[in-house]
Amino acid sequence: MITDQPILVTGATGYIGGRLVPQLLAKGYRVRCLVRDPKRLKGRGWEAQVEVVAGDVLDPISLKSAMLGCHSAFYLVHSMGGGEGSFEDRDNQAAANFAESCANAGVTRIIYLGGLGRRSEKLSKHLTSRHEVGDVLRKGSVPVTELRAAMIIGSGSASFEMIRSLVHRLPVMICPRWVSNRTQPIAIRNVLAYLIGCLENNKTSGHVYDIGGPDVLTYKDMMIRFAAILGRKRWIIVVPVLTPRLSAYWVNMVTPVPASIAFPLIEGLKSETICEDDSIKEIVHVELVGFEQAVKYALEKIRLHDVETRWTNAIPAHMPLRSAKFEPDEFPVKDCQRVACSASTETLFQRVQQVGGDVGWYYADWLWVIRGLMDRAIGGVGLRRGRRDPERIFVGDALDFWRVEDFVPGRRLLLHAEMRVPGDAWLEFVVEPRVAAPGSILLQTAYFKPMRFWGLLYWYACYPLHWFVFNGMANGIVNAAKLTIEAKPLLNEPEVQADVILH
Repeated sequence: MITDQPILVTGATGYIGGRLVPQLLAKGYRVRCLVRDPKRLKGRGWEAQVEVVAGDVLDPISLKSAMLGCHSAFYLVHSMGGGEGSFEDRDNQAAANFAESCANAGVTRIIYLGGLGRRSEKLSKHLTSRHEVGDVLRKGSVPVTELRAAMIIGSGSASFEMIRSLVHRLPVMICPRWVSNRTQPIAIRNVLAYLIGCLENNKTSGHVYDIGGPDVLTYKDMMIRFAAILGRKRWIIVVPVLTPRLSAYWVNMVTPVPASIAFPLIEGLKSETICEDDSIKEIVHVELVGFEQAVKYALEKIRLHDVETRWTNAIPAHMPLRSAKFEPDEFPVKDCQRVACSASTETLFQRVQQVGGDVGWYYADWLWVIRGLMDRAIGGVGLRRGRRDPERIFVGDALDFWRVEDFVPGRRLLLHAEMRVPGDAWLEFVVEPRVAAPGSILLQTAYFKPMRFWGLLYWYACYPLHWFVFNGMANGIVNAAKLTIEAKPLLNEPEVQADVILH
């Protein structure tokens, strides 16, 4: 039954929430999104159809306006680590704030997606926290429906990309004994169907349900089956000595998933994650997708460049959410490149918005690779995150070790550095039409706010390399744009003007 009251979705910029919102809209629901930074919904295609409220589940005051008049609320947020205090404490406090705010606003239901794990076993910190969040939500007066899922198989999920990278890159894998534990993976489309089904069926109110796909497999089985789908044969050697932390560091080296995310995922694999109470199947009827078919669906989404959301939408644990306000004058060190191009502004900007991922950075990609490896070695995200899509960009997308902070189609791309660096670094691309002649101008500026002595030492010690790379990148973008048109000589204008400014 469709209600006239809005449905609140938290985590709308995340992997699950970003896919749930358009499905709710397609069914005719009014949707209100609670997000810390509203501009991160920009470019989704559906943001104009929803009500957007800026707020944080850790800030009770901001929740008041978000909850007002809502019928039901989806709780889809989770801290993986970082910040002050433990992630368990933050998760519990956030859940308590949410439950109280829902009660005060008259919300009738809370629907929460947690983690699957045997109730009789001692679970990892990550899974224990997911169960505790459900307990905290239930302490409030608003009825809660909790769904508990194990590994979610879908394009862009961290678990999927972790397995895909391991299988793709390693003919022989030495794995810890937990790869023989059983799990019940579930396709992302089935997770979304259950979430919406719970909203539409009041019988699920006040209950906890386990949700899983039709297959119960070991992690070893999943990797072997995944390899078969890719047409590869893989050998897996099980040893008793690899700890979850060592395994996470290995995953950090081989896959796009950094150790900070891999560790809680891998630690959770020590426990079997099989449905104990799947009675929801009698209430919400969903056509379950098997493991192999879920993998094929995900691979096809990737092939078609149709990945709606990705795990990289989440801000890394060591990077606090910064203000959307960007003041260039606050950055004492700048590298400015100005390059004229005979191509149109549209053609030039198409090349700009393809930076990163498989396309690379248009010049000296081997140096970018080395910088990415150095970043990984000291706990950073490195380059392996790549891109969600080779051409389309959302504000909030990860581009290798940068984050998209602003995107104006055909005009501007602003990136914020998430690599380990002694300061605050940004990279801006602006494309403008030429005034005196046909064509366009690329304005590329690197901004850096150093951390006192060490930041300045870093910048000037690397200055020759920085200039070499940034100058080459700007010209590489322009040359790539020129390749798509008939080259025309540029008269009476210098090709490049570059300068570094220290205030």
